[in-house]
Amino acid sequence: MKVSLFATCLANALYPDIDMTMAKILTYLGLTVDVPEGQACCGQIAFNSGYFDDAREVARTTINAFEKSEVVVGPSGSCIAMIHHYYPFLFENDPVYLAKAKDLIHKSYEFTQFIVDVLQKPDLGTKYKAKATYHPSCHATRLLGIKDAPLTLIEHVHDLELIPLPESQLCCGFGGTFSVKMPKISEAMVAEKAEHVLESGADLLLGLDMGCLMNISGYLEKINKPIKTMHIIQLLGEGMK
Repeated sequence: MKVSLFATCLANALYPDIDMTMAKILTYLGLTVDVPEGQACCGQIAFNSGYFDDAREVARTTINAFEKSEVVVGPSGSCIAMIHHYYPFLFENDPVYLAKAKDLIHKSYEFTQFIVDVLQKPDLGTKYKAKATYHPSCHATRLLGIKDAPLTLIEHVHDLELIPLPESQLCCGFGGTFSVKMPKISEAMVAEKAEHVLESGADLLLGLDMGCLMNISGYLEKINKPIKTMHIIQLLGEGMK
């Protein structure tokens, strides 16, 4: 199987080690990995701000970049959810790109979803000693229906103790542009999330969307109670060393 990496803006710009580690893990599993150079943003920032025409233009770029890909895998439930749920809306009056969007939808996956549900390889022989808790991001959980896959991967990491996160279903308050437009509401939400993370007693916070983890870890640092934060891909990469 040949897998095309969907780098995503946040990982590519701020956390490139996540993309690099994802490529290494997929290669380790015997897959051929490429990174189509024409890819750009999924369009979510423009879409969430109501700029549908701009979002449509960016979405076309993404569709074109992966048109010849066999499978597309990304490190973000949020970006993959944008493709799956909102591309059909963006191209409802464009039959050519609607068909192309549906093709991309059928072959694109969030990383944990792909490893557990498609490859069925939950145990990568990883080992990492920590007391960890997991934050389920909204878009992955609510829009893609991803619930068990990330937990399955975490549970197969040897020496890792997984502690339940109180009120785990609550949003962290990031929401991309929401945190900029509604900063006070956003901060109140992340304050509540941070309180639950601290309440868990964990020394490691895990997640599958760096937007959420960046938001939560940033607030924990602000209140001088920092906790180590890792994307599940980073955890697996460390555990496989």
